[in-house]
Amino acid sequence: MTESAVEEDFQTLAEPFRRELLAYCYRMLGSVHDAEDLVQETYLRAWRSYDRFEGRSSLRTWLYRIATNACLTALEGRGRRPLPSGLGSPSSDPAGELAQSPEVPWLEPIPDTMVGATPDDPAAIVTSRESIRLALITALQHLPPRQRTVLIMRDVLSWRAAEVAELLGVTTIAVNSMLQRARAQISELAPAEDEVTEPVRAEQRELLDRYVAAFQNYDTAALVTLFSADAVWEMPPFTGWYQTPEHIALLNHTHCPASGPGDMVLLPAEANGQPAFGLYMRGDDGVHRAFQLHVVHLRGLAVDHVVAFFDTSLFAKFGLPDALPAAS
Repeated sequence: MTESAVEEDFQTLAEPFRRELLAYCYRMLGSVHDAEDLVQETYLRAWRSYDRFEGRSSLRTWLYRIATNACLTALEGRGRRPLPSGLGSPSSDPAGELAQSPEVPWLEPIPDTMVGATPDDPAAIVTSRESIRLALITALQHLPPRQRTVLIMRDVLSWRAAEVAELLGVTTIAVNSMLQRARAQISELAPAEDEVTEPVRAEQRELLDRYVAAFQNYDTAALVTLFSADAVWEMPPFTGWYQTPEHIALLNHTHCPASGPGDMVLLPAEANGQPAFGLYMRGDDGVHRAFQLHVVHLRGLAVDHVVAFFDTSLFAKFGLPDALPAAS
C-alpha cells in the first residue's frame, strides 16, 4: 500500500472519532483551545505510528490511549483552570474597583456544535449535554489528572475498570479506588441537577428572551427580576464574583460601558449544554463589537449563574462574528 493510500485509510478510519476525542480532551483540560491542540497532536502521533498499529485493541481505544497520554503530559506541573468563584475569596462589592488577572489560565467554555451528539440520538444528546456542563468541567479541575481520567473513562465513556487499568498501567483495584475518591469529591463540588440535562422549555425560552431584552434595553430593573435569590455572576479574567440579583444589577449599572438602549446586542449560541449569548457593545463609531460571551445556567424559571467570558477569541469558536453590520 502506498503512503498516500495508507494516509487515506487512516483518515477514513480515524476521523469519525475526532469529535468525541475533542470532548474528552476538553473535559480533561478545561480549555477549548488546548483541547483542539491536543487532538491535533493525538492524530499526528497516531498517523506517525499507524504502520505499527497491530489491531490488538480497537482503533478507538488506541486513539484514546494516545490522547490520554498527551493530556496527562500536558497537565504535568499545571494548576487547575478556575473560575473566579473558585479562587476562595468571598463575593465582591459590585460598586468596588474591578481587578483582573489575565495571566491566570481561566476555564473556557466550548460550543455544543463542536462536541455535541448528533440530533438523531436523543439519549446521547442528554448524556453529552450533562457531561460537559460548566459546573462539572469546573469540578473536574479539582481532581488530580489520573483521577480525572478514571472518572471520565468510567462514568462518562463507560469503559470497564479493566480497560482503564490497562490504559493507565495500574491495577483494577487502583482504578476502583481512584474512581471512588473522584466520585466523592465531584458529588460535593458539582451535585447532579436533572434540569441541566433537559432541553430549554418554552417558559425558560421566554425567560431567556427577557434576559436578552433587559440587556439590549439597558434595563437593570428588569434584570433583577430574572435571577434567583442566590444567583452568581462572574466574568474572567476579572477575579471578583457577585451574588444576589441586586448586586448583579448594581455591578452592571456601575461598570458596564453601555449608557442606554441599543448599546448592547446579544446573539444566541449554545455552550456546555447551556444557553449562551455573544454580547456586542457599541463603540464611539457606532459599530457593535464582540465584548463578552455569556454562558447562562437556569434553575427552574430563574437564572442562577452567569459566566461572562471576556476572551473575545472565543467568538470565532462559536461561529459568532467579531463585529455586527452597521444598521442601515
